[in-house]
Amino acid sequence: MKPKDEILRQLNEIGIKNLNDIFYNLSTPALYERAIRRREGNLSHLGPLVVRTGQHTGRSPNDKFIVQEQSSEDQIWWGKVNRPIDAKCFYRLYSKMLAYIQNKDVYIQDCYAGTDPEYRLPIRVITETAWHNLFARNLFVQAKDEEDLKNHNPEFTIVQMPSLHADPEMDCTNSAVFVVINFGRKLVLIGGSSYAGEIKKSVFSIMNYLLPQRGVMSMHCSANIGEGDDTAVLFGLSGTGKTTLSADPTRRLIGDDEHGWSDRGVFNYEGGCYAKVINLSEEAEPDIFKTTHMFGTILENVSLDSDSRLLDLDNAELTENTRAAYPLTHINNIEESGMGGHPKNIIMLTADAFGVLPPIAKLTPAQAMYHFISGYTAKVAGTEKGVTEPKATFSTCFGAPFMALHPSVYANLLGDKIRKHQSKCWLINTGWSGGPYGEGSRIKIKYTRAMLNAALSGKLDDAETYIDPFFGLSVPKKVEGVPEEVLYPKQTWKDQNAYDEMAKKLVTMFHDNFKEFEDDVEDEIKNAGPNRI
Repeated sequence: MKPKDEILRQLNEIGIKNLNDIFYNLSTPALYERAIRRREGNLSHLGPLVVRTGQHTGRSPNDKFIVQEQSSEDQIWWGKVNRPIDAKCFYRLYSKMLAYIQNKDVYIQDCYAGTDPEYRLPIRVITETAWHNLFARNLFVQAKDEEDLKNHNPEFTIVQMPSLHADPEMDCTNSAVFVVINFGRKLVLIGGSSYAGEIKKSVFSIMNYLLPQRGVMSMHCSANIGEGDDTAVLFGLSGTGKTTLSADPTRRLIGDDEHGWSDRGVFNYEGGCYAKVINLSEEAEPDIFKTTHMFGTILENVSLDSDSRLLDLDNAELTENTRAAYPLTHINNIEESGMGGHPKNIIMLTADAFGVLPPIAKLTPAQAMYHFISGYTAKVAGTEKGVTEPKATFSTCFGAPFMALHPSVYANLLGDKIRKHQSKCWLINTGWSGGPYGEGSRIKIKYTRAMLNAALSGKLDDAETYIDPFFGLSVPKKVEGVPEEVLYPKQTWKDQNAYDEMAKKLVTMFHDNFKEFEDDVEDEIKNAGPNRI
């Protein structure tokens, strides 16, 4: 264990002084005890800790800023995603936080982002609540032993104080919430929101900035390994099925959300999972369901009966974005190293709210690049503040809110690696069929699993296909376990003329969105999109 005077010295170096008690790298049971003693949460049946995040039940993307400073400003992809904040505003806000934290108890977790020792980032997470510290302990990679912990020197520090609110007029923020990353000072400040996902995604943003500069492709994806040691990665935004589909009892889970792809292969950034659990079914998702009844799991905004302490996973009274944060060890079939080889298959997941994309298609390398840059999906209710129903959106690289560098950096890295390692690429639609959201229905998960398994097993490599007339994609005519009409989206619509009009609408949206990137890509990629109508 690191000596207390050494911890104090390191805290003093970044201006944190005059603290009350410091709870350093407490174990899971000890953090439980503190959280319950402080009335931060309630114990539920079989042991999960149930907490509430108050007003903010999802990320606040409009409240995230990157400090405009000399070491990083020429590399950041500035714009609507990466909003600049002046260094003077940052230091004013940091001074406010340093004053707020004095004479308070704090919880510290020293851990890592990244399972590959060559690329892992030592981080320190400082919180004012025990449950947020447990969240960090669950989600990031823990130090292996006492000696490792003793020698841990954080390169980035995340300070999260939910009860501290910004003054927009004084602090240059949009609201009382703030998530501010300073790459020069290697600091992240989070305040005004108790939603734990802000901690997770801040670290992801850091990795997305640092690792591509070392030739590592940074990916918003899940990853797993089959019996033949074949690695697969599944790109997708929240709500598209990354966590659900990667938790496959026949494949070892590397991770469910954030990975790097280096010259050594794929590696997880995290040591845990942060899964959506609304309407979670034991039958459809047994591995994830099991974690909601295990000691060590944190359940955010899940309905709990105060007497029986039984959960109601179908209750969306507080939010659609109910979450479970648990260590990977809660899942039976995991890859303990958190690492895998170069991907044999790359899956791009989308949840098409219009109900016109085919449920599965094989992509050429150029089509894969087009759809990666486009990042089409639907924002699912609750994932972000203010989103109450699915809404069509384009999020470049399937993770624009977390990409600090220009999309071309990530796209070029992915393209190089696909070509070098001959990875097969697929587009899988987990969204709607038979009509748009509100009219059609979500594609059954058992059909999606059957299509995914067929692709990963190689059964679709030589399958007979047809070319979708609107999107130019090669769609298998038959997949075992999937009704034939599901593979022909138009056939699932009662009004097929309405399907044509809706497909044309989505094609136009694809082309309008891609105009932003046309000058940065080769003609082969630009022409690999949907057919122009």
